[in-house]
Amino acid sequence: MTAQRFLIVRTSAIGDVVFASPFAAALRRKYPQAHIAWLVEPGIHELLAADPNIDELILWPKSEWKQLWQQRRFGELLGRVRAFARLLKGKRFDTAIDLQSLLKSGWLTWLTGAKRRIGLGSREGSQWLMTEVIAKGGDERRISSEYLYLAEQLGLEVGDFLPQLHVAAETEARTQALLAEHGLQAGRYAVFAPFTTRPQKHWFEDAWQALAPRVRDELGLTPVILGGPADQAAAERIVAGTPGVVSLAGATRLPEAAALIKHAALVIGVDTGLTHMGTAFARPTVALFGSTRPYLDTGRRNGRVIWLGLECSPCRRRPTCNGAYTCLRDIRPDQVLEQARAALASQDQP
Repeated sequence: MTAQRFLIVRTSAIGDVVFASPFAAALRRKYPQAHIAWLVEPGIHELLAADPNIDELILWPKSEWKQLWQQRRFGELLGRVRAFARLLKGKRFDTAIDLQSLLKSGWLTWLTGAKRRIGLGSREGSQWLMTEVIAKGGDERRISSEYLYLAEQLGLEVGDFLPQLHVAAETEARTQALLAEHGLQAGRYAVFAPFTTRPQKHWFEDAWQALAPRVRDELGLTPVILGGPADQAAAERIVAGTPGVVSLAGATRLPEAAALIKHAALVIGVDTGLTHMGTAFARPTVALFGSTRPYLDTGRRNGRVIWLGLECSPCRRRPTCNGAYTCLRDIRPDQVLEQARAALASQDQP
């Protein structure tokens, strides 16, 4: 009998891929001989590359297609799309599972030609491209709850179903060299993840500056700021006001950032993929939520969530506070430090 062939479609974003990461393991436990592939955007795929439960990563060249569209090179774009569709159909997937629920992900799922196409709460018209749609469910307080619920509905062996990431040996080597270069030791530093895509998800720079010396002096941990190239200026402003803080914003690729989190003693961050990696690696983690509230229960004994629960929160993409962002401004450094101590005092296993 031919082994079943599955495709998981979750192309972005970093945090959402982290949340969805246990789905491949749940599939593997139920179908140990299956071929399991994941469709994802380039760059983000590096988070999944070392996962032993994934046999194949298929990269959707979204940015290349977008560039061709903007340059009005429509003929070339059409050729690229057709070639990608042929590639997907040539994989002969039996089942394609759309975890993203959007029209774009539903269309990619449909392009596979898989006889069984399952959508999780499909919307934007993508429901018409599925053979089955399973409404979102589960305990929304719990991390990864909607993916856990889908796995349960499909009869998969869910286990603890917590985010999980893996680091390749070559990434470990590069990360150890980076730590040595900056005089850092594994287990002796705290990762700060202050940055994300929307300002209403950011804690304030002066709050990070107030927290950093207390983490350094009271917890004995060197604060290390992570982020992307676009975050370098903001990271430098935080560092300028707080001696002893190390900024690696823009200095790492995604795999090395993940490895740095894996070896951190503590992770403190806003609602961003780097923060959620702390939970994936079972590191003591404090997550600060304001305009968003993806979960309140991390599933880990050493995970803590601070969310003030203001009447206007979560507003998500429609802030009503005219830039005051009170939901985050009212989170005090003392409160964060208290939760960090509690997280450090708890133990958990990856």
